[in-house]
Amino acid sequence: MATATVRIPAEKRDILKVIASLEKKEMKEILSDLIDEYIERHKETLELLSKPEWVEAIEQGKAEVAGGKKGKSLEELKG
Repeated sequence: MATATVRIPAEKRDILKVIASLEKKEMKEILSDLIDEYIERHKETLELLSKPEWVEAIEQGKAEVAGGKKGKSLEELKG
């Protein structure tokens, strides 16, 4: 498995070391678990952004709101 070096501020690193020690885990195991959780939380976003038509719809909606247009209700979006 390839590895990467990550810079963590000393105070956060020290706290992470304490937690790892209490849980009898290595810091890399805790970080790997956190990365897995982060990826899982963002899978839906990645799926939406992989569809050009959704990206276009999102960008259009953002532009409309930025231009002062009132957003649409859920009922309007369903129709």
